[in-house]
Order: sequence, then structure tokens, then C-alpha cells
Amino acid sequence: MPKMKSRKALTKRVRVTGTGKLKRKCANMSHLAPIRSQKQKRHLSKARLVHETDAKRLMPCIQK
Repeated sequence: MPKMKSRKALTKRVRVTGTGKLKRKCANMSHLAPIRSQKQKRHLSKARLVHETDAKRLMPCIQK
């Protein structure tokens, strides 16, 4: 039986925290930054947790 492989695209975008939750970066920060306000850029620069319903679907793809 071959080894199970993780989804490489997902492992590059998401990290598992110590408690087992998934942490991700926010969208809309790669370009067109002068359009956005300072407050918006400050809030978008922080990482967020993936929602529980999405995390349940994504966890099998990450674990080998």
C-alpha cells in the first residue's frame, strides 16, 4: 500500500496550532495596498483561524 500524501498547496497556506486548530493569512494583502486604509492593512496583516466547519474538511488533507 502506498504512503498517504498531504496536499502540498494546502500545507503551504495553513499551519496547525498547538491546540490543533488551523491558522491562515488574510487575503487582499498581496498588491494594491495604497487603496486600503491603515486600519484595514493593520487588521489584514494578522493571521486568523480557519472556521471549524472548514477545518474539519481540510484536516484530512494536511495529515499524512
